[in-house]
Amino acid sequence: IAKSIARALGRKFVRMSLGGVKDEAEIRGHRRTYIGAIPGRIVSGVKQAGTMNPLFLLDEIDKMSSDFKGDPASAMLEVLDSEINSEFRDHYLDIEFDLSEVMFVTTANDIGAIPAPLYDRMEVIELSGYTTYEKEQIALRHLIHKQLKENGLTPELLKIDQSALSDMIVGYTGESGVRSLERVIAEACRKGARQYMETGKPVTIRRRNLKKFLGIPRYMDTMVSRENQVGVVNGLAWTSAGGTTLPVEAVAMEGTGKIELTGQLGDVMKESAMTGLSLVRHMAGALQIDEEFYKERDIHVHVPEGAIPKDGPSAGITMALAVTSALTGRKVRCDVAMTGEITLTGRVLPIGGLKEKTLAALRA
Repeated sequence: IAKSIARALGRKFVRMSLGGVKDEAEIRGHRRTYIGAIPGRIVSGVKQAGTMNPLFLLDEIDKMSSDFKGDPASAMLEVLDSEINSEFRDHYLDIEFDLSEVMFVTTANDIGAIPAPLYDRMEVIELSGYTTYEKEQIALRHLIHKQLKENGLTPELLKIDQSALSDMIVGYTGESGVRSLERVIAEACRKGARQYMETGKPVTIRRRNLKKFLGIPRYMDTMVSRENQVGVVNGLAWTSAGGTTLPVEAVAMEGTGKIELTGQLGDVMKESAMTGLSLVRHMAGALQIDEEFYKERDIHVHVPEGAIPKDGPSAGITMALAVTSALTGRKVRCDVAMTGEITLTGRVLPIGGLKEKTLAALRA
């Protein structure tokens, strides 16, 4: 992306990786009194570009670390602050160096790892994951050609059907980008090349023979309830690899009013469940539930795939509905999924991750 921006603006492109940089001198340079002193990598990068206004990519800014040699993240403050970087001082040059014309682009995987004063100097552009359709197009236009070439094949010798490609995306790669997809395509190409050498016939990878090339699918959307059930509600969750459907199950049994929450739920999710339960108690009359239910019924709420930790407030409405369904014995429609934080007064708050959650609903 940074290279494309540089090309569009007609600027030279320079890249500096910050992963594992823990010495302040990497940014600011060494004083000339030291043996082996050199300028910092910012000044070196501008020199390498041969111009005072390159596009400078600072890669993985969240991976910088500090030790006894100084804190490079603090040294970056002067570099990235557009108000003062016209007077940047490199220890080696020891004169003011103007960085105000340089366009800095930084990348990060985890915003939380960037120090707050540094984060404050940045304009943040969030890049969400690709949709299944986008991945398909990237594969058709770029990845398949690239892997065919790398594996000594031509489009005449090996073809990958579009139906097989969409199965690869959904069943074999749970990710936001396309790196795993490229690896899966490469695996299919290698096995296809071997089959061609053994049989001498061109190979076509289709939906029906995909298992032969890639094995059993790793990701299956079997979680969604396909029939109306009591106490089972489809929820929607945001994940870094796109969205997913998340069924919530609730049962009410004879007991003494105990509440069980299982499925590796985080604190926020547990609080959502308790809020939903309190709301159901508050609205018991309107929902035609026995108002004394909390004295003689045990309620168990479970979110399947117990090995996967889950957290977030958005399951509130889903949990409240699951409990209501379990207590009233009324079935919930299986073709409806819901998401949203619920409050004690029964309001459902706005949600985040709409694109990912909508795509999960579409897939299901």
